[in-house]
Amino acid sequence: MTRLGAVASNRIGRAGRFLWSSWSGLAAIFLFCAVWQIGHEAYGAFILPSPLAAVRAVIQLAGEEANWRTAMTTAERALEGFALAALAGITTGVIAGYSAAAIRLARPLVTLILGVPPIAWIVLAMIWFGSTDGMVVTTVTIAAMPAAFIGAAEGIMTRDRGLDDMARAFGAGPWRRFSTLAVRHVAAHVFPALVLTLGTAFKVAVMAEVLSNSGGIGGGLARARSNLDVSEAMAWVLIAVAALIAVEYGFVRPIHSELERWREAARPWGVRR
Repeated sequence: MTRLGAVASNRIGRAGRFLWSSWSGLAAIFLFCAVWQIGHEAYGAFILPSPLAAVRAVIQLAGEEANWRTAMTTAERALEGFALAALAGITTGVIAGYSAAAIRLARPLVTLILGVPPIAWIVLAMIWFGSTDGMVVTTVTIAAMPAAFIGAAEGIMTRDRGLDDMARAFGAGPWRRFSTLAVRHVAAHVFPALVLTLGTAFKVAVMAEVLSNSGGIGGGLARARSNLDVSEAMAWVLIAVAALIAVEYGFVRPIHSELERWREAARPWGVRR
């Protein structure tokens, strides 16, 4: 019971430090809102509505149940594409990172995929799948996967091979070395790449919805554009950003912190990423 209490206390303490570190993020958001207000006062409400007007539009949209379903549609598409991109990118990146020949073959392909604009993938996916969920998910997966691949491959290639040799000398098998040494090192490269992958997933999902008229937040943006309602358009953008932040700080960042507990000893209290 004592050990269980110590574990619970440790986790609560880390959760408290994680929440306390959000003050810096809130300060950055308030600074952005201040710059936004300056732009509103300089160019007027038709070009750039005020932050308060956009928040009021968000509240108005949130009052309708159909808009919740609209936002959930985009979130589901983006998260499904993100999950596929992360799984495929990390798996292939880890495999390629252990092989110099594989990484030489993969790098030109990754450059090729990165060089194709997302809008081109959207057009191709519309031809292949039509204006469906599969079109959005496929586009998100293709556009977001290279970042996860590069992060995993770089993590494996830059691992400390001396530690790997030492673990082998003490009888650790391949899986033991990978799970105790490689994973923790790869996490330092993979999770920043996953944040980029997640952001790309939401951006590409909304873009695909706008161009294909397949509903979701992109559909809401298209309607706001046709009605010349800038406040509603900004409200949909804020909803998309809020969904992205909720997933990143509610899922990705906590897992990252859990895998990098060993870094806590090198940080002063309260100082976070």
